[in-house]
Amino acid sequence: METYDLATLRMNQEDESWTILFDNAKLMVMDEYGTRSWFIDVNGIPDSQLLDRFANTADIDVTVEAVTIGGRSLKGSGFFHPNPKHQTAAVRGHGELVGYAPGAAR
Repeated sequence: METYDLATLRMNQEDESWTILFDNAKLMVMDEYGTRSWFIDVNGIPDSQLLDRFANTADIDVTVEAVTIGGRSLKGSGFFHPNPKHQTAAVRGHGELVGYAPGAAR
């Protein structure tokens, strides 16, 4: 498993987009049994309206654009799973994570 600390995170859904403010966010990429999975854990999200919006809908499919602390740009599609009570969220990626190369500089 590789982990990357994120500097910025943007999220899009149809015509809407959000720059997500956070205390810390981490991208995790795993290769198991020939399958690559990726996830983003985000902590300290102050935007309660955004978290509540996604907590109260089944439409959680989003596109994310992230930049790592080291400056690497990444983009992919995933499902946004908010936890309003704890001001956290997780993005469970599906499909390709554009910009990712195994073992590359973070």
